[in-house]
Amino acid sequence: MEVAAGALSPVLRKLGELLAGEYNLEKRVKKGVQSLLIELEMMHAILRKVSEVPSDQLEEPVRIWAGKVRDLSCDMEDAVDDFLVRVDEGSSRKPTNMRNRVNKFLKKTTKLFGKGKALHQICDAIEEAQDLAKQLADLHKRYELDMHSSSNGATIDPRVLALHKDVGELVGIDYTRDELIKTLICEDGSSKEQLKTIPIVGVGGLGKTTLTKAVYEKIKAQFDCVAFVSVGQNPDIKKVFKDLLYGLDNGKFSDIHNTTRDENLLIKQISDYLVDKRYLIVIDDIWEEEIWRFINCALYKNNLHSRVITTTRNVCVSEACLSSSDDMIHQMKPLSDEDSQILFHRRIFQSKEKCPEDLQAVSREILKKCGGVPLAIITIASLLVSNQRIKQKEEWLHVHSSMGRGVTEGGIAKDMKRILSLSYYDLPSHLKPCLLYLSMFPEDSEIKRDWLIWRWLSEGFIQCDKEETRLFEIGESYYNELLNRSLIQPSKINEEGTVVSCRIHDMVITS
Repeated sequence: MEVAAGALSPVLRKLGELLAGEYNLEKRVKKGVQSLLIELEMMHAILRKVSEVPSDQLEEPVRIWAGKVRDLSCDMEDAVDDFLVRVDEGSSRKPTNMRNRVNKFLKKTTKLFGKGKALHQICDAIEEAQDLAKQLADLHKRYELDMHSSSNGATIDPRVLALHKDVGELVGIDYTRDELIKTLICEDGSSKEQLKTIPIVGVGGLGKTTLTKAVYEKIKAQFDCVAFVSVGQNPDIKKVFKDLLYGLDNGKFSDIHNTTRDENLLIKQISDYLVDKRYLIVIDDIWEEEIWRFINCALYKNNLHSRVITTTRNVCVSEACLSSSDDMIHQMKPLSDEDSQILFHRRIFQSKEKCPEDLQAVSREILKKCGGVPLAIITIASLLVSNQRIKQKEEWLHVHSSMGRGVTEGGIAKDMKRILSLSYYDLPSHLKPCLLYLSMFPEDSEIKRDWLIWRWLSEGFIQCDKEETRLFEIGESYYNELLNRSLIQPSKINEEGTVVSCRIHDMVITS
């Protein structure tokens, strides 16, 4: 539903520009555009309301109707773009193909080649598109579509945008971090100089990457060269190799991403570079054994006390990563009850001691359902904070009941999706298409803030009624709100404390 609502936003803006622009629309045409705009604005209002309800709780006719609105809005946007180009430039550009009766609309529009003829001929095209809009509205009326959830559960009110707050402090992994460091830098035994690999395995959301980064940052100064590379579920192996080279020496390989080299050449470059160096390399989020074997070909097996850390959700992959019989797999475990409480309360109250007495019981029940999974704890905690204001106890109880059975042993991945969906459906309607847009990026991508905001602007996702407010500033507030809700994660923070790039957890994308 949020896709349909998001698709309508740019169409409404462009129709508004058509009315406000210097196009000298004749009276009949202008009236038609105004009428069409009214129809679409009504649909947009309905869709924004529908998008607040989980899709699995909507009636089937509602989903069908919203899908048709989405199709119409996408086709209309192409048509309006085509018309504006013809009016402004008099071009003969071929139109975008469209289906059903909307196709006729575009065919008529393609004949427009100057202001005079364009203003005459667009009238019939607008009437035809307007008929389509009315048909969809009639469908809504005919079937008396219920735009509310089929269940009686209340939805959480949308919150005021809040600024990002750093919640990245380590909780519950400091002991594990120190133990892994001891294992990595230990020089006892006859094989002390051999390459050592430590695979870290565990389901998504347990904090494998967080732990690995903590270890990496702590010991990287002891090595000649270091690199931290993310792989993901469907990797571009050439990009992985290029990222690895750039990480090892961003001066020597500063232009590596602009080169066209095959995998074999990249493997040779990496291996040749590592041959005489003590290196520390992290290969994060490996999904398949074959991918690991491919990457492993590039890692030169020198006897210079080099170290490799891998992370994966797959036990078979972790076993394949072992470089010798002396290597051991580290199995990630959920946080203890005490550490879960510390993390949860730190996110909401800044300390464990500040939890009000009337919220202590429900917080314990919520944490039981989080199952010690850090991603679940942070996500739910972020849901309970609104504009740096702690929500009322009734809302905590509602969140608790909405979590169902919570995270259970053996079903963490599926249960996590349900928990993450609570945060998604709590989003205001204007933020949903912004979050969905992030699904177009490859897993584990580092997404630059300013570039992302400009992309949202170009897609028409950022709207404002106040002329004095800059759209880019509104985009910044959207970005900060997604950070605050822990739906995107800080990737790089500058000296001023601004999050200049982010990542999105793949479990959020697939929820």
